[in-house]
Amino acid sequence: MTTLALDGVRVLDMTHVQSGPSATQLLAWLGADVVKVEAPGGDITRRQLRDVADADSLYFTMLNCNKRSITLNTKTGRGQEILTALIRGADVMVENFAPGAVERMGFSWERIREINPRIVYASIKGFGEGPYTDFKAYEVVAQAMGGSMATTGFEDGPPLATGAQIGDSGTGIHAVAAILAALLQREKSGRGQRVNVAMQHAVLNLCRVKLRDQQRLAHGPLAEYPNDDFTDEVPRSGNASGGGQPGWAVRCAPGGPNDYVYVIVQPVGWQPLSALIGRPELAADPEWATPEARLPKLAKMFQLIEEWTSTLPKWQVLQQLNAHNIPCGPILSPKEIIEDPSLADNDMIVEVAHPQRGTFTTVGNPLKLSDSPTTITTPPLLGQHNEEIYIGELGLGDEELRLLRSGGVI
Repeated sequence: MTTLALDGVRVLDMTHVQSGPSATQLLAWLGADVVKVEAPGGDITRRQLRDVADADSLYFTMLNCNKRSITLNTKTGRGQEILTALIRGADVMVENFAPGAVERMGFSWERIREINPRIVYASIKGFGEGPYTDFKAYEVVAQAMGGSMATTGFEDGPPLATGAQIGDSGTGIHAVAAILAALLQREKSGRGQRVNVAMQHAVLNLCRVKLRDQQRLAHGPLAEYPNDDFTDEVPRSGNASGGGQPGWAVRCAPGGPNDYVYVIVQPVGWQPLSALIGRPELAADPEWATPEARLPKLAKMFQLIEEWTSTLPKWQVLQQLNAHNIPCGPILSPKEIIEDPSLADNDMIVEVAHPQRGTFTTVGNPLKLSDSPTTITTPPLLGQHNEEIYIGELGLGDEELRLLRSGGVI
């Protein structure tokens, strides 16, 4: 029988919505026993954006696979006693409540460490200590305050949010890294520790290249940007690659909203690219032959490339560019991604059976471990594992469980 990487690790999942559940789902995919502790009403996302009446929403199901669910009202005295027992038996506890919420329950870090000195207690918040601490944090608020929105969009347009959930799921991935590091350190020290990850900080970490460019501005305009004018702040630069090799999304036939291919123009690729676009003479033209000559004319260069790509479907453009080792990729819509057989073959688009929905499609585990293969299992129904955990693992009796239910504790 295969032993998964985190077999034997018990995670107490007191998270909700996305940033926390995305982290604990990754831990579950790596083999941890993740017990999702929900208020008797359940995680709010069970009901948000429903597409099937009286069934858990895709918002919930796609973030909570491979977990077990129990209900617990931690505002009651008995609920706090049960939570204490759960903490005592856990290796990791993860929460993403508003600042101070867990402390108001009576579970400060000092109290949690007293209950279980070996526990890794991870908190995901919107912001670090300071003037933003009590701000309400949402995905796009984190993008706004972490540097992403100011540098996303076109020069003459407003700041834009990215479709990637870098504030929520991006923070969840950072939290997983910190939790795994703390578990590894515990193997040496025997002690658990406090882990704090802020959404603003995670977005900032993902935007480091823009801080690089902010400092480079002190020495003059950024040559690899397509912008004509520069101030003392990094500008929005559309679809520019942001790296040393210029790139852009060029339109393809028949001109639909996602009929684009992203093309990177490396020095070695200019000669074959010039031939493909029907302008082979540009490979030897001193005005175009070198990267230094092309940098001031990036807009014109990609216009010439687009005059060729706009006559062909994106998959044909892709085929011809790849035949010459020119870095490129088609713009794939969610519909194309969900229908992509290669992603299904790599277990990145998976079908999961669900007792309420029938089946749903979700994203598989991107972390591929040769000795710890992931099988995506259905997310739990609300309180599905109350008896299994409260009676089978905590040793409560059937009658007590009935009283806890009737008393609103679970």
